[in-house]
Amino acid sequence: MNRHWLTPRLRSWGDRPALIWRDESRSFNQLCDDGDAWLRELEQHGVKPGDTLAICGDYSPKLCALLLAAVLNRNIIVPLTSATSSRWDQLMELAQVQFAVQFESDDSWRVISSDRIVRHPLLRELRAHHAPGLVLFSSGSTGESKASLLDFSRLLAKFEVPRLAHRTLVFLLLDHIGGINTLLHGLCHGGTIVTTRDRTPNAVCAAIEAQRIQLLPTTPTFLRMLLIADVIRRHDLSSLEIITYGTEPMPSSTLAAIREALPQVRFKQTYGLSELGILPTQSRDSGSVWIKLGNAGFEHKIVDDILWVRSPSAMLGYLNAPSAFDADGWFNTQDLVERDGEYIHILGRKSEVINVGGEKVHPTEVENVLLQLDNVKDVTVRGHPNPITGEVVAARITTLAPEDPDAFKLRVRQFCRARLERYKIPAVIDVVVEDHYGARFKKSRNPTSIQHSTGTDAG
Repeated sequence: MNRHWLTPRLRSWGDRPALIWRDESRSFNQLCDDGDAWLRELEQHGVKPGDTLAICGDYSPKLCALLLAAVLNRNIIVPLTSATSSRWDQLMELAQVQFAVQFESDDSWRVISSDRIVRHPLLRELRAHHAPGLVLFSSGSTGESKASLLDFSRLLAKFEVPRLAHRTLVFLLLDHIGGINTLLHGLCHGGTIVTTRDRTPNAVCAAIEAQRIQLLPTTPTFLRMLLIADVIRRHDLSSLEIITYGTEPMPSSTLAAIREALPQVRFKQTYGLSELGILPTQSRDSGSVWIKLGNAGFEHKIVDDILWVRSPSAMLGYLNAPSAFDADGWFNTQDLVERDGEYIHILGRKSEVINVGGEKVHPTEVENVLLQLDNVKDVTVRGHPNPITGEVVAARITTLAPEDPDAFKLRVRQFCRARLERYKIPAVIDVVVEDHYGARFKKSRNPTSIQHSTGTDAG
């Protein structure tokens, strides 16, 4: 591959396993050889430095090698996973993609070119600076997906100093800043990246056992799924040392339960956004939802209980929205936080706060209570319009086993009365059967996603 600090670093790991895909191992030498082959392929297909290149598919040896080659070729990379395949055309149009490499499930691929012209000033600016780029789309759980454009070289910079290597299971996908961060962290430090065909609780636990996984980056939603599926006790997870979690607030009840199930594991909360990259964090302790944000070039401040961040790896801007930075380069994360000395507790997005007659309700507080009620599989809390109070608390609840809706709602309210102020108790309860999360295993509070209701109560 082209000369860059990344090239000799990866080559230095030699025959050490870099990637395990479908139980087959690819060494760092093989990964680098595949990257060299991709550089030749890109040249033959007319993919020049600065061109926008969509990489479509999920983790596989050739796809990972292409991503690294595209960085070295200084392309603007648009990772698109199979979970969003129905929207690929729309997302490629938004990112002004000129070339796309689409991977099949057997790691075969094809190159598709288009006649799109790159017109967006941010894309043209990045091309003029001869830097590789990355376009990431938000999940769209609270509205239209935003397209963040980042300088890939800035994301890579923090991995230049070698650190401890782990055998890591890649759970977060490559169209997510957490997935990109996991892949780069693993490969740049000589670790082994392990993939799994499915991201079900059983498949993940089976992969941890078979491949002796040490590090699992995931989400609070998936950790709760592990507990509900009761698969932990059926697998040998003794190799697991660290679980990192992020993308959404962690319910303290879920953290306590998963720590009890995996007492040998250290739990660490992460914090990052597509717009900023992944910030260094330190949990107060393994069982705490309070974290300290590190510096390492990052700065943060809290204004009116909202977290603001200034980041060296911050995006250049959105491709489909106005600039999100103030004149001094600070980004308003919209995350509400509590502060205790050097530590903060992330409560959730400001836009999600429910205003009940002037009283503020954080959805995560109510969810944390409801998750402790027996026969509750999952719950999502949001605001519901009310002509008198402006809003009331609404809860979407999925039960573990069928239960009479009226009796269940009565139990919910009785349970909440002993634990919550009156205005925080759900006035609207929907008993639903569908999942509360999307492909990123992150809870969606978008009210338009409510469907398949088996019972609604606004009394």
